[in-house]
Amino acid sequence: MGEHASRRDDEVRALRLGLDLGITLIDTAEMYGEGGAERIVGAAIAGRRDEVTIVSKVYPHNAGYDDVQRACERSLARLGTDRIDLYLLHWRGGVPLAETLEGFEALRQAGKIRAYGVSNFDRADMEEAWHLPGGPAIAANQVLYNLRRRGIEYDLLPWCRTHGIPVMAYSPLESDRREQRRLFDDRVLREVAQRHGATPAQIALAWLCRQDGVVAIPKAVNPEHVRANRAALDIVLTDDDVALLDTAFPPPRGPVPLDVL
Repeated sequence: MGEHASRRDDEVRALRLGLDLGITLIDTAEMYGEGGAERIVGAAIAGRRDEVTIVSKVYPHNAGYDDVQRACERSLARLGTDRIDLYLLHWRGGVPLAETLEGFEALRQAGKIRAYGVSNFDRADMEEAWHLPGGPAIAANQVLYNLRRRGIEYDLLPWCRTHGIPVMAYSPLESDRREQRRLFDDRVLREVAQRHGATPAQIALAWLCRQDGVVAIPKAVNPEHVRANRAALDIVLTDDDVALLDTAFPPPRGPVPLDVL
């Protein structure tokens, strides 16, 4: 969102519709549209700030102690708010992680953010961060996770659950139309969807949302898609459904490099 001025009104309406339907977590980043997405979010939440949980992310090159203070201030201005609920390091870069955590903690103490976390961290990254000052306060890890990309289930997801750190699943319906087509055309996924009178996309979201400690963050601008995403929360998959999906999309049997987009 926020990349084309001609789409602004539709994007704002989509976010407001989500809020109306009770979808109150909005994920964005300074990278998206080079601040444009944050401006769209700001317009959508105007007058409704207390209804929303805002997640934004800082570029790795802005993650130094002083730089992250300035980056956060810019994000706050674009969002039109005085605080970000969850502020994430978008991915690891050249700035020492200890310095980023120190900067995050200063922002939290100042009330500019309510909590902080990371994105695109594998288990080794999480273990390193956990043992640094401020590491145990990490409130989330946002990673690529969906039915076709289940590598985190071998070690990262169990580690996060053990340490009480929620996982935010980005690209829960895959990242582009070609990959989505490969997912949605799967025979088993379509069979499970038919059982529930749902779409394959809704079943893929329901599969993620049934898991402990996992939050899915699908993008939707089309009002029909927003409503369909909300309806996915009401789907209750059976053990038989899950077993069938496991045959089509088997969980990992060993360590898998972290998928990153």
